Amino acid sequence: RLEPNKIGLIFEGREITYREWNERANRAANAFAALGVKAGDRVGLLMMNSPEFLECFFALARIGAIVVPLNWRLAPPEIVFIAKDAGLSALVYGSEYAQVVAGIRGDLAMHTFVAVGGEAPDGDHNYASLLAKASVEQPQPNGAGDDPLVIMFTAGTTGKPKGAVLTHNNLFYDSCTVSHSLDWRTGDRVLVALPLFHIGALIYVVINTHVGSTTVLMKAFDPGGFLKTVQDHKVNSFLAVPAMLNFMLQVPTFKDFDLSSVRWALCGTAPVPVPLIQAWAQRGIAIQQVYGLTECTGGAAVLGSDRALAKAGSTGLPMFHTDIRVIDADGKDTKPGEVGEIIIRGPHVMREYWNNPQATADTVKGGWLYSGDLGKVDEENYLYIVERKKDMIISGGENIYPAEVENVLVSLTPIAEVAVVGIPDKEWGEAVCAVARLKEGQSLTLDEVIAHCTGKLGKYKIPKKLVITDQPLPRNPAGKVLKRVLREMKQ
Repeated sequence: RLEPNKIGLIFEGREITYREWNERANRAANAFAALGVKAGDRVGLLMMNSPEFLECFFALARIGAIVVPLNWRLAPPEIVFIAKDAGLSALVYGSEYAQVVAGIRGDLAMHTFVAVGGEAPDGDHNYASLLAKASVEQPQPNGAGDDPLVIMFTAGTTGKPKGAVLTHNNLFYDSCTVSHSLDWRTGDRVLVALPLFHIGALIYVVINTHVGSTTVLMKAFDPGGFLKTVQDHKVNSFLAVPAMLNFMLQVPTFKDFDLSSVRWALCGTAPVPVPLIQAWAQRGIAIQQVYGLTECTGGAAVLGSDRALAKAGSTGLPMFHTDIRVIDADGKDTKPGEVGEIIIRGPHVMREYWNNPQATADTVKGGWLYSGDLGKVDEENYLYIVERKKDMIISGGENIYPAEVENVLVSLTPIAEVAVVGIPDKEWGEAVCAVARLKEGQSLTLDEVIAHCTGKLGKYKIPKKLVITDQPLPRNPAGKVLKRVLREMKQ
């Protein structure tokens, strides 16, 4: 309504105005309604990042349907589990997943399939044909407030994934929360390369639309392509995970790219190693650590660019509309420097876990989201993420937080990426094992690791085992290292 001719979306050289985007979302909404999709129905999206994904998202929101973004990196049985758990009534899929859908179709209790790109198999609908026949008139909105908008399934690093139910209000308030806490400006060009089935990417598009920025969308992340996109489109900000920042630093021509348009960048999902922050600061880019969860629609705390180096290692202060506490086992606030569980309160905290009242009761108590993350605050109330509860190593009664060890190991020259897990130890219960991928042509021994850590870490924190792998460390779509997979590799 304000600036319909402004470029809302850029994808693979194609520029789409907000007017065009809105009209296609209207057509998609009317097409879905004609197929019988109604308010409250769950519709799965199995697509890589694309304009069609975003058209479907806004279209389904308008008719009150619930969007279920599906992780295309999952194995077919995992997709089937989510589809059944969510009770999908329809599935929209990209042509690259046609074979996957064909293989699981018999296991899915639905009859409505919409193919995006390429020809639709017999019995399936073709997305482009549906839109061509649909009205461009905007349908009467049929979903708002605390109505569910998205069921975002958590990555499931342990056990089966759980579906976080995020409402219209959740996304609205998280948009306000994040944009009001950061230097987000109308007219900015904001790069989104994380997959849209991750809340961090999806909420970025909502914020851009809310603020009036331009979303520069990549189909998928690749280090060189990311840097070239920043340069060619004069990107002002972006969201990354530590692994992405690390991979880009290793691009041989990294120093040749013009990144001068970038004012700031967010990095989340895991603590950002201080050397990584410093390396990007040398290019004039302040990496701001952000902390959040799917269950709070993405945003909870952020480190301002003015303190990015002075408070390196911290994830900053609570965002707007957000309260954060660190509590001990008795539910009392910890003192500065003491480790406890991080709990979060705000209007962006999820409504519930889909179809899982017990998990909801265990996670949301008295309006507070119990994150399961361990953290601490300093004297100025800056939050530091110590580790996920489940990844903590206990050796001889002492707690060891992998992020602390990883922060020391990452500065070893031969290491490209590293993660730490616990291994059984007859004497101490558990000991530290480092799993590392090395830079090309480099070598590393356990003795060198011990020498590097001596004096930097307490003796009980120093790795007793080193596993070298030539494969990238396994990560979930949010960029977090899958520690359970590493525990199997360490053997």
